[in-house]
Amino acid sequence: MSIPTTRAAESTAPSPRRLSEPLVALGLAAGPVVALGFTRFAYALLLPAMREQLGWSYAAAGMMNTANAIGYIIGAGTAAWWSRRLGARRVFVWSMLVSAVALLASGVSGSFAALSLFRFVGGLATAVTFVVGSALASRVHTGGRPARSAGLVGMYMAGVGIGVVVSGIVIPSALTAWGASGWQAGWLLMGLLALLAIGPAAMAARRVPEQPAAAATGDRVKLRFLTPTFAWYVLFGAGYVSYMTFVIALLHGQGMGTWSEAAFFIVLGAASALATLFVWGRVIGRLRGGRAPALVSAVVLLGVLPVLLGHGTVAAMASAVVFGASFMAGPTAVTVLARRMLPQHAWTYGIALLTVAFSVGQAVGPLISGLLSDSSGGIAKGLWLSVILLAVSGAVALLQRERVAVRSHEDRPVPSVESAPAESAPVR
Repeated sequence: MSIPTTRAAESTAPSPRRLSEPLVALGLAAGPVVALGFTRFAYALLLPAMREQLGWSYAAAGMMNTANAIGYIIGAGTAAWWSRRLGARRVFVWSMLVSAVALLASGVSGSFAALSLFRFVGGLATAVTFVVGSALASRVHTGGRPARSAGLVGMYMAGVGIGVVVSGIVIPSALTAWGASGWQAGWLLMGLLALLAIGPAAMAARRVPEQPAAAATGDRVKLRFLTPTFAWYVLFGAGYVSYMTFVIALLHGQGMGTWSEAAFFIVLGAASALATLFVWGRVIGRLRGGRAPALVSAVVLLGVLPVLLGHGTVAAMASAVVFGASFMAGPTAVTVLARRMLPQHAWTYGIALLTVAFSVGQAVGPLISGLLSDSSGGIAKGLWLSVILLAVSGAVALLQRERVAVRSHEDRPVPSVESAPAESAPVR
């Protein structure tokens, strides 16, 4: 079936056939490099220096991430609307540009109010980038090979780990060169790198066909089947981001220096990129229902424990490897599950609402963890919240059952790089 003539200019975009599917997925991965690797997670490396120079409490530090998460909620909730109105490829690129500007702006002010605003704007823009990019990555391969589709989504998610590794190299260099005020240089360098990442992202996005406008309004009633996954994503988001926000501060308080903290962050990011690229896509592609999210929660929980039960480099690196290798498998599992259980025209809408649930958890988690960290138990007490939330999330995930998406005639696969057998007849 031919693509509808509406939005004809966008429907004439080159097919992924002209560029191999893995290269398209990796090009799109520049989006999460900026959205999560720089905008969200680099903050953990900058936090000790910012607290020292700006005199923040841990609750104030958590509020900064809460502002980012509130923006993320709004961005995720409006991503599908922006995608329908302006086109997914255009929105993907422009939201990356806004993220880069927010990063640059974060390096020019020490005002709590101004930094909160920049974190909010950055959260909003990066949510749009991540949601729309996830939907684009889901459409790189729409043939009859679910495991291949899951692997390509995993390649897209690997951008987060790549971004963590880059920030783990750049930010400590800035802190070493400029001391406590190096946190401003760190934000500026992240912003410049984000601008450079827009080029490959834009080239890759042009190779992914737009969703036809006539099919853009999703079959929303099917989202009720994903209720356990929504609940799991709230709990998982709150649990994992509390660790990511405060673990560097914990290690700093235990006596680790700047470059030891950087090594931890680099190992965490490298483990994330490698596991997401080569392990989780295949594993998630073979697990059905809520088993993949439950497995992710269990492994992430195991990754939190070493820094709570032990001290020193060995415990820190063990935590970096296990946690790093698993935390981005959560968004991968959700994207693959949405792809399986929703018709293609509802993918962006479904992923967006799931990301809103994720963002709610990310907004609440750091604030509560920060308040606990300011109490007599210190940061470790706040991080035990992560363990509890991740344990509960794993149990909730097992309630998810899988149903096959009902596909309309607009949802037939678009051409992909490889010739693949047609998908099996839809279940009505």
